Amino acid sequence: MENANTKRIIVPEAEEILGKEIKILDKGFVRLVDYMGGDAAIVQAARVSYGEGTKKISEDRGLIRYLMKHRHTTPLEMVEMKWHCKMPIFVARQWIRHRTANVNEYSLRYSEPKNDFYIPKLGEIRFQSIVNKQGGCEEKVPDNLSQIIIDTIICNSGQVISDYEWMNDSRISRELSRIILPLNLYTEWYWKNDLHNTLHFLSLRLDKHAQYEIREYAKVMADIVRKVAPFAYEAFEDYVVNSVNFSMQEKEVIREIIFGKNINEASKKLTPREKREFIEKWNDIIENKK
Repeated sequence: MENANTKRIIVPEAEEILGKEIKILDKGFVRLVDYMGGDAAIVQAARVSYGEGTKKISEDRGLIRYLMKHRHTTPLEMVEMKWHCKMPIFVARQWIRHRTANVNEYSLRYSEPKNDFYIPKLGEIRFQSIVNKQGGCEEKVPDNLSQIIIDTIICNSGQVISDYEWMNDSRISRELSRIILPLNLYTEWYWKNDLHNTLHFLSLRLDKHAQYEIREYAKVMADIVRKVAPFAYEAFEDYVVNSVNFSMQEKEVIREIIFGKNINEASKKLTPREKREFIEKWNDIIENKK
């Protein structure tokens, strides 16, 4: 729809949250600074026309769902969002791997670090997964051990700031002093990206295998994207987040299951990791069916 004071497409639900900080973790936040377009912009680009014309909302929704289902993603690139985010450096380093955005980050060459460190809570301390080499597992860490880890992180963070200030007092340059700062120090940036690439970011970072901390940011951003482009986000959930993709080998396993083989026998040609992932997807389908 159009605002009386502007010819640009605006979305009332997005206008309501524009500029509002949404807290994440202990000291982080995300806020939508600005946006360009919404569902109407996607439809407009797909039809290469101007305005809403005589098309019904149901037709717009159907078109967007068709685009998402068949991976016609160019119209989604017509929608853009600019975010102001504050996150621990280790989250930022995962985030920056999505190289499709325009980013401007708080610089520790020009500015002093703020005394903001991410300190996880008791339930957020995780053991290393034996299966997933790059992640934690769901096994509960005893509270007494978790508290020791948290106290160690607090102690280390405080010591680092003390050492940094000592280096500053000794007139050591900030660009060199910053190298002792730990990954749990918070940083900030402005991050601007189109809807297609933002949804790709969310598809990876909403996944249950993604690290807990970045997943918390993805959840908040997903709720905001849903307000900016509700039809597009609905289609994204249906065709990407909650869908299941099978490889050629997995399709062969499914055929053998259909014709009577048990899942272990049918999947014996898969590697251990492929078999584990297939069984996870298969169980998800069976459980959802129930």
